[in-house]
Amino acid sequence: MKFVKTLGLAFGLALSATALHAQEIMLRSADIHPDGYPTVEAVKYMGELVSQRTNGRVKIQVMNNSVLGQEKDTIEQTRFGVIDMNRVNAAAFNNLVPETTVLGLPFLFRSTEHMHKVVDGPIGDQILKAFETHGLVGLAYYDSGARSFYTTKKPITKLADLKGVKIRVQQSDLWIAMMQAFGANPTPMPMGEVYSSLETGVVDGAENNWPSYESARHYEVAKNYTLTEHSLNPEVLVMSKISFDKLTPEDQKLVRQAAKDSVGKMRELWSAREKASEAKVRAAGVNVISVNKDEFAAAMKPVYDRFVTDAKMKDMLQQIQDVK
Repeated sequence: MKFVKTLGLAFGLALSATALHAQEIMLRSADIHPDGYPTVEAVKYMGELVSQRTNGRVKIQVMNNSVLGQEKDTIEQTRFGVIDMNRVNAAAFNNLVPETTVLGLPFLFRSTEHMHKVVDGPIGDQILKAFETHGLVGLAYYDSGARSFYTTKKPITKLADLKGVKIRVQQSDLWIAMMQAFGANPTPMPMGEVYSSLETGVVDGAENNWPSYESARHYEVAKNYTLTEHSLNPEVLVMSKISFDKLTPEDQKLVRQAAKDSVGKMRELWSAREKASEAKVRAAGVNVISVNKDEFAAAMKPVYDRFVTDAKMKDMLQQIQDVK
Protein backbone atom coordinates (compact mmCIF):
# COMPACT_ATOMS: atom_id res chain seq x y z
CA MET A 1 0.00 0.00 0.00
CA LYS A 2 2.86 2.34 0.89
CA PHE A 3 4.45 1.60 -2.48
CA VAL A 4 1.19 2.42 -4.27
CA LYS A 5 0.86 5.73 -2.40
CA THR A 6 4.46 6.65 -3.19
CA LEU A 7 3.93 5.75 -6.83
CA GLY A 8 0.74 7.82 -6.88
CA LEU A 9 2.51 10.82 -5.37
CA ALA A 10 5.36 10.58 -7.86
CA PHE A 11 2.87 10.29 -10.71
CA GLY A 12 0.97 13.32 -9.42
CA LEU A 13 4.15 15.38 -9.17
CA ALA A 14 5.11 14.39 -12.70
CA LEU A 15 1.69 15.48 -13.97
CA SER A 16 2.02 18.79 -12.13
CA ALA A 17 5.45 19.37 -13.64
CA THR A 18 4.06 18.54 -17.08
CA ALA A 19 1.13 20.91 -16.59
CA LEU A 20 3.48 23.68 -15.44
CA HIS A 21 5.72 23.08 -18.44
CA ALA A 22 2.68 23.17 -20.72
CA GLN A 23 1.82 26.61 -19.40
CA GLU A 24 5.19 28.06 -20.37
CA ILE A 25 4.92 30.38 -23.36
CA MET A 26 7.72 31.52 -25.66
CA LEU A 27 6.82 34.40 -27.97
CA ARG A 28 9.10 34.92 -30.98
CA SER A 29 9.55 38.55 -32.06
CA ALA A 30 11.03 39.64 -35.41
CA ASP A 31 13.22 42.65 -36.23
CA ILE A 32 15.48 43.47 -39.17
CA HIS A 33 18.01 45.46 -37.11
CA PRO A 34 21.19 44.19 -35.38
CA ASP A 35 21.88 43.69 -31.69
CA GLY A 36 22.19 47.00 -29.85
CA TYR A 37 19.69 48.79 -32.09
CA PRO A 38 17.11 50.60 -29.90
CA THR A 39 14.07 48.72 -31.24
CA VAL A 40 15.77 45.38 -30.65
CA GLU A 41 16.84 46.30 -27.13
CA ALA A 42 13.40 47.72 -26.31
CA VAL A 43 11.66 44.43 -27.16
CA LYS A 44 14.28 42.57 -25.13
CA TYR A 45 13.46 44.91 -22.23
CA MET A 46 9.77 44.17 -22.74
CA GLY A 47 10.65 40.49 -22.55
CA GLU A 48 12.39 41.04 -19.22
CA LEU A 49 9.27 42.75 -17.87
CA VAL A 50 7.00 39.96 -19.08
CA SER A 51 9.28 37.28 -17.63
CA GLN A 52 9.52 39.07 -14.26
CA ARG A 53 5.76 39.60 -14.04
CA THR A 54 4.96 35.94 -14.84
CA ASN A 55 7.82 34.38 -12.84
CA GLY A 56 9.39 33.16 -16.06
CA ARG A 57 6.24 31.52 -17.41
CA VAL A 58 5.98 33.86 -20.44
CA LYS A 59 9.11 34.88 -22.32
CA ILE A 60 9.96 36.77 -25.49
CA GLN A 61 12.71 35.64 -27.85
CA VAL A 62 13.91 38.45 -30.11
CA MET A 63 14.87 37.13 -33.55
CA ASN A 64 16.62 40.15 -35.05
CA ASN A 65 19.08 40.78 -37.90
CA SER A 66 16.44 39.68 -40.44
CA VAL A 67 16.84 36.01 -39.48
CA LEU A 68 13.09 35.53 -40.00
CA GLY A 69 13.06 37.54 -43.24
CA GLN A 70 12.55 41.09 -44.45
CA GLU A 71 9.66 43.19 -43.13
CA LYS A 72 7.16 42.40 -45.89
CA ASP A 73 7.65 38.66 -45.33
CA THR A 74 7.53 38.84 -41.55
CA ILE A 75 4.28 40.83 -41.60
CA GLU A 76 2.55 37.98 -43.43
CA GLN A 77 4.08 35.40 -41.11
CA THR A 78 2.87 37.39 -38.11
CA ARG A 79 -0.66 37.65 -39.49
CA PHE A 80 -0.80 33.87 -39.80
CA GLY A 81 0.70 33.17 -36.40
CA VAL A 82 4.02 31.77 -37.63
CA ILE A 83 5.74 34.70 -35.87
CA ASP A 84 4.20 35.94 -32.61
CA MET A 85 5.44 39.56 -32.53
CA ASN A 86 6.98 41.98 -34.97
CA ARG A 87 8.57 45.42 -34.90
CA VAL A 88 8.07 47.15 -38.26
CA ASN A 89 8.11 50.72 -39.55
CA ALA A 90 4.56 52.03 -39.95
CA ALA A 91 5.17 52.58 -43.68
CA ALA A 92 5.34 48.82 -44.26
CA PHE A 93 1.72 48.57 -43.07
CA ASN A 94 0.32 51.35 -45.30
CA ASN A 95 -1.13 49.04 -47.96
CA LEU A 96 -2.56 46.66 -45.35
CA VAL A 97 -3.78 49.06 -42.64
CA PRO A 98 -4.79 52.31 -44.42
CA GLU A 99 -5.03 54.21 -41.13
CA THR A 100 -1.23 54.03 -40.79
CA THR A 101 -0.79 56.12 -43.94
CA VAL A 102 -1.47 59.38 -42.12
CA LEU A 103 1.57 58.85 -39.87
CA GLY A 104 3.90 58.80 -42.86
CA LEU A 105 2.68 61.98 -44.53
CA PRO A 106 5.72 64.16 -45.29
CA PHE A 107 6.51 67.03 -42.94
CA LEU A 108 3.43 66.11 -40.86
CA PHE A 109 4.97 66.32 -37.40
CA ARG A 110 6.42 69.60 -36.21
CA SER A 111 8.86 67.87 -33.86
CA THR A 112 9.55 64.60 -32.07
CA GLU A 113 7.56 65.92 -29.11
CA HIS A 114 4.58 66.57 -31.38
CA MET A 115 4.79 63.03 -32.76
CA HIS A 116 4.95 61.58 -29.22
CA LYS A 117 1.82 63.48 -28.15
CA VAL A 118 -0.05 62.18 -31.20
CA VAL A 119 0.87 58.50 -30.91
CA ASP A 120 0.57 58.48 -27.10
CA GLY A 121 -2.97 59.85 -27.30
CA PRO A 122 -6.37 58.85 -28.71
CA ILE A 123 -5.23 59.18 -32.34
CA GLY A 124 -2.45 56.67 -31.75
CA ASP A 125 -4.84 54.30 -29.98
CA GLN A 126 -7.33 54.57 -32.83
CA ILE A 127 -4.68 53.57 -35.38
CA LEU A 128 -3.45 50.65 -33.23
CA LYS A 129 -7.04 49.40 -32.96
CA ALA A 130 -7.30 49.33 -36.76
CA PHE A 131 -4.72 46.51 -36.94
CA GLU A 132 -7.11 43.97 -35.42
CA THR A 133 -9.25 43.50 -38.53
CA HIS A 134 -6.06 42.51 -40.38
CA GLY A 135 -4.96 39.70 -38.06
CA LEU A 136 -2.69 41.86 -35.91
CA VAL A 137 -2.83 43.48 -32.48
CA GLY A 138 -1.15 46.89 -32.24
CA LEU A 139 0.83 47.09 -29.00
CA ALA A 140 2.98 50.24 -29.05
CA TYR A 141 4.84 52.85 -31.07
CA TYR A 142 8.61 53.23 -31.09
CA ASP A 143 10.65 56.14 -32.44
CA SER A 144 12.18 56.03 -35.88
CA GLY A 145 13.76 59.47 -35.91
CA ALA A 146 13.83 61.98 -38.73
CA ARG A 147 14.47 60.51 -42.17
CA SER A 148 16.78 62.27 -44.62
CA PHE A 149 18.28 61.55 -48.04
CA TYR A 150 21.70 60.08 -48.70
CA THR A 151 23.36 59.60 -52.08
CA THR A 152 26.42 57.89 -53.54
CA LYS A 153 27.56 60.50 -56.06
CA LYS A 154 25.49 63.63 -56.58
CA PRO A 155 24.92 65.60 -53.35
CA ILE A 156 21.35 66.84 -52.79
CA THR A 157 21.61 70.54 -51.98
CA LYS A 158 18.20 71.67 -53.29
CA LEU A 159 14.94 70.12 -54.49
CA ALA A 160 15.97 70.23 -58.15
CA ASP A 161 18.93 67.95 -57.38
CA LEU A 162 16.53 65.03 -56.79
CA LYS A 163 15.17 65.10 -60.34
CA GLY A 164 15.60 61.65 -61.89
CA VAL A 165 17.72 60.33 -59.01
CA LYS A 166 17.03 56.64 -58.25
CA ILE A 167 16.07 56.53 -54.58
CA ARG A 168 15.35 53.35 -52.64
CA VAL A 169 12.04 53.61 -50.80
CA GLN A 170 10.01 51.44 -48.48
CA GLN A 171 7.45 49.19 -50.16
CA SER A 172 4.52 51.58 -49.77
CA ASP A 173 2.38 53.47 -52.28
CA LEU A 174 2.64 56.60 -50.12
CA TRP A 175 6.42 56.55 -50.16
CA ILE A 176 6.56 55.94 -53.89
CA ALA A 177 4.27 58.94 -54.43
CA MET A 178 6.37 61.03 -52.06
CA MET A 179 9.58 60.35 -54.02
CA GLN A 180 7.79 61.13 -57.29
CA ALA A 181 6.63 64.47 -55.85
CA PHE A 182 10.23 65.22 -54.90
CA GLY A 183 11.12 64.55 -58.56
CA ALA A 184 13.07 61.40 -57.77
CA ASN A 185 12.77 57.96 -59.38
CA PRO A 186 11.50 55.70 -56.54
CA THR A 187 12.83 52.15 -56.35
CA PRO A 188 11.02 50.03 -53.72
CA MET A 189 13.12 47.31 -52.10
CA PRO A 190 13.65 45.58 -48.74
CA MET A 191 16.15 47.11 -46.33
CA GLY A 192 18.46 44.11 -46.62
CA GLU A 193 19.13 44.80 -50.30
CA VAL A 194 19.99 48.49 -49.97
CA TYR A 195 23.74 48.29 -49.24
CA SER A 196 24.56 46.20 -52.31
CA SER A 197 22.20 48.28 -54.46
CA LEU A 198 23.97 51.48 -53.41
CA GLU A 199 27.36 49.86 -53.96
CA THR A 200 26.55 48.54 -57.44
CA GLY A 201 24.57 51.55 -58.66
CA VAL A 202 21.16 49.88 -58.79
CA VAL A 203 20.06 52.95 -56.85
CA ASP A 204 21.72 56.35 -56.50
CA GLY A 205 20.60 56.86 -52.94
CA ALA A 206 18.13 56.13 -50.18
CA GLU A 207 16.62 57.88 -47.16
CA ASN A 208 16.60 56.96 -43.51
CA ASN A 209 17.42 58.10 -40.00
CA TRP A 210 20.92 58.47 -38.49
CA PRO A 211 20.96 55.10 -36.64
CA SER A 212 19.79 53.07 -39.67
CA TYR A 213 22.18 54.92 -41.98
CA GLU A 214 24.99 54.08 -39.57
CA SER A 215 24.06 50.55 -38.37
CA ALA A 216 23.36 49.28 -41.91
CA ARG A 217 26.73 50.80 -42.92
CA HIS A 218 25.13 52.71 -45.79
CA TYR A 219 27.39 55.66 -44.98
CA GLU A 220 30.31 53.59 -46.31
CA VAL A 221 28.91 53.68 -49.85
CA ALA A 222 26.64 56.76 -49.79
CA LYS A 223 28.71 59.58 -48.35
CA ASN A 224 26.35 62.54 -48.90
CA TYR A 225 23.68 62.96 -46.19
CA THR A 226 21.13 65.73 -46.78
CA LEU A 227 19.14 66.92 -43.76
CA THR A 228 15.68 67.14 -45.32
CA GLU A 229 14.10 65.43 -42.25
CA HIS A 230 11.01 64.84 -44.38
CA SER A 231 9.41 62.23 -42.12
CA LEU A 232 9.10 61.25 -38.45
CA ASN A 233 7.11 58.13 -39.29
CA PRO A 234 7.15 55.90 -36.16
CA GLU A 235 7.78 52.19 -35.77
CA VAL A 236 4.93 49.92 -34.66
CA LEU A 237 5.19 46.87 -32.41
CA VAL A 238 2.47 44.37 -33.28
CA MET A 239 1.44 40.88 -32.22
CA SER A 240 -0.23 38.13 -34.20
CA LYS A 241 -3.93 38.07 -33.29
CA ILE A 242 -3.76 34.28 -33.50
CA SER A 243 -1.00 34.22 -30.87
CA PHE A 244 -2.65 36.96 -28.79
CA ASP A 245 -5.98 35.11 -28.68
CA LYS A 246 -4.24 32.01 -27.29
CA LEU A 247 -3.25 33.98 -24.18
CA THR A 248 -5.48 34.23 -21.13
CA PRO A 249 -7.14 37.63 -20.59
CA GLU A 250 -4.70 38.21 -17.72
CA ASP A 251 -1.69 37.49 -19.93
CA GLN A 252 -3.10 39.65 -22.73
CA LYS A 253 -3.36 42.58 -20.33
CA LEU A 254 0.15 41.90 -19.03
CA VAL A 255 1.68 41.80 -22.54
CA ARG A 256 -0.08 45.04 -23.53
CA GLN A 257 1.19 46.79 -20.40
CA ALA A 258 4.75 45.53 -20.82
CA ALA A 259 4.75 46.84 -24.40
CA LYS A 260 3.59 50.26 -23.21
CA ASP A 261 6.19 50.19 -20.42
CA SER A 262 8.97 49.49 -22.94
CA VAL A 263 8.27 52.72 -24.86
CA GLY A 264 10.04 55.00 -22.38
CA LYS A 265 13.08 52.71 -22.42
CA MET A 266 13.10 52.72 -26.21
CA ARG A 267 12.96 56.50 -26.41
CA GLU A 268 15.82 56.81 -23.95
CA LEU A 269 17.91 54.34 -25.99
CA TRP A 270 16.91 56.04 -29.25
CA SER A 271 17.97 59.50 -28.14
CA ALA A 272 21.40 58.25 -27.10
CA ARG A 273 21.85 56.11 -30.22
CA GLU A 274 20.81 58.93 -32.55
CA LYS A 275 23.53 61.19 -31.14
CA ALA A 276 26.15 58.41 -31.21
CA SER A 277 25.29 57.42 -34.79
CA GLU A 278 25.47 61.00 -36.03
CA ALA A 279 28.84 61.47 -34.34
CA LYS A 280 30.20 58.25 -35.85
CA VAL A 281 29.02 59.16 -39.34
CA ARG A 282 30.41 62.68 -39.17
CA ALA A 283 33.73 61.34 -37.88
CA ALA A 284 33.86 59.02 -40.91
CA GLY A 285 33.96 62.08 -43.17
CA VAL A 286 30.43 62.02 -44.54
CA ASN A 287 29.33 65.19 -46.33
CA VAL A 288 26.40 66.43 -44.18
CA ILE A 289 24.30 68.99 -46.04
CA SER A 290 21.74 71.46 -44.65
CA VAL A 291 18.94 72.59 -46.97
CA ASN A 292 15.91 74.85 -47.10
CA LYS A 293 13.30 72.33 -45.88
CA ASP A 294 10.42 74.65 -46.79
CA GLU A 295 11.24 74.13 -50.48
CA PHE A 296 10.95 70.35 -50.09
CA ALA A 297 7.77 70.61 -48.00
CA ALA A 298 6.08 72.82 -50.60
CA ALA A 299 6.46 70.05 -53.19
CA MET A 300 4.35 67.63 -51.13
CA LYS A 301 0.89 69.02 -51.99
CA PRO A 302 0.21 66.28 -54.60
CA VAL A 303 0.88 63.63 -51.92
CA TYR A 304 -1.65 65.14 -49.54
CA ASP A 305 -4.16 65.58 -52.38
CA ARG A 306 -3.85 61.90 -53.29
CA PHE A 307 -3.82 60.29 -49.86
CA VAL A 308 -5.95 62.64 -47.76
CA THR A 309 -9.23 62.28 -49.62
CA ASP A 310 -11.99 60.77 -47.49
CA ALA A 311 -13.60 62.47 -44.51
CA LYS A 312 -12.03 60.07 -42.01
CA MET A 313 -8.48 60.80 -43.19
CA LYS A 314 -9.10 64.55 -43.36
CA ASP A 315 -10.45 64.52 -39.82
CA MET A 316 -7.48 62.53 -38.53
CA LEU A 317 -5.05 64.89 -40.25
CA GLN A 318 -6.79 67.89 -38.71
CA GLN A 319 -6.68 66.28 -35.27
CA ILE A 320 -2.94 65.68 -35.61
CA GLN A 321 -2.30 69.24 -36.75
CA ASP A 322 -4.36 70.54 -33.81
CA VAL A 323 -2.31 68.67 -31.19
CA LYS A 324 -0.25 71.23 -29.28
